[in-house]
Amino acid sequence: MTISDVVSGLIADELVIELGVRPGTHMGKPATLVGVNPTGAYIACLDLSGDHDLRGSVVDLEGTVVVTHEVALGDDRGDDAVDRTVELARRLLLDAPGRVLGLGVGTPGIVSVDGVVRDAPNLRWERLALGQHLRDALGVPVHVANDADSAVLAEDTFSKGGGTGLLLVEIGRGVGAGILLDGNLLRGPYGTAGEIGHVTVVPDGDPCTCGRNGCLEPLVAAPRLRARIAGLTEAQAASELSSAGRQLGTVLAPVVQALGLRDVVLSGPSELLDGPFRQATESTVLALTRPFADEQVTVRMSALGRDGVLHGAAALVLDGELGLA
Repeated sequence: MTISDVVSGLIADELVIELGVRPGTHMGKPATLVGVNPTGAYIACLDLSGDHDLRGSVVDLEGTVVVTHEVALGDDRGDDAVDRTVELARRLLLDAPGRVLGLGVGTPGIVSVDGVVRDAPNLRWERLALGQHLRDALGVPVHVANDADSAVLAEDTFSKGGGTGLLLVEIGRGVGAGILLDGNLLRGPYGTAGEIGHVTVVPDGDPCTCGRNGCLEPLVAAPRLRARIAGLTEAQAASELSSAGRQLGTVLAPVVQALGLRDVVLSGPSELLDGPFRQATESTVLALTRPFADEQVTVRMSALGRDGVLHGAAALVLDGELGLA
């Protein structure tokens, strides 16, 4: 009776539809099959991690993309970047073909569970109540998480990742990592787990947006990689990307060894990462770690491509609004 009442409520909300009577001969009253109604509601998703634009999509309940939009960020930062985010979200909501369950947002920076961006140097956001700001501006439920955390959840939920041990490195305007261990997302007491972009790699190196010098982020963030290889021959570019991959591998190795991880995923521009960069990252991690039970670390590209953060943002809404992720 309880199950029937719940299903009846979902049908009334058009989230579930009846698929007919179960075939075959069975004792008692024939069972009615039900399934998720893909077009019963939609989810708006934002990916704020890109190195030159903000990306958004609207997906149905099966994850099929029905609307996509992009907004150029340019040099907009601070309040201007917030305005561009609201602009993009509003366009998605206006173009959604039906009722929207909510808005999911994957953003760079340190993000609290209540949707406050505590620090996002690349966007010049500090203590920004992004979730509440978007709720007030748009009038829909909003769920916000760090972009790398969103992407690692998507890799586990929608792709071939394993939640028992997975590290995903999101490389865009900034650099961060999402870590799943024993089925749990590691956040840390202050939400800073995975903030590898601000580990010092080269003392007295290039300045970083965090105010220090020599961090990993100025070495491997997508805009910096593009600048490093601009105008170079193919061989010279491969050498520069390999150097950057080794620097990333040096930072990842102790994390991988300490947590016993074997699956490392790179998410970001494939033209920069899928080649000498990935190969150098993997070889460096292998050289600096000790395999256990003949299980070596593998470094691969995300199977979700550029859409990992968007898929993760959709999962945030599904979990927050329906408990389905």
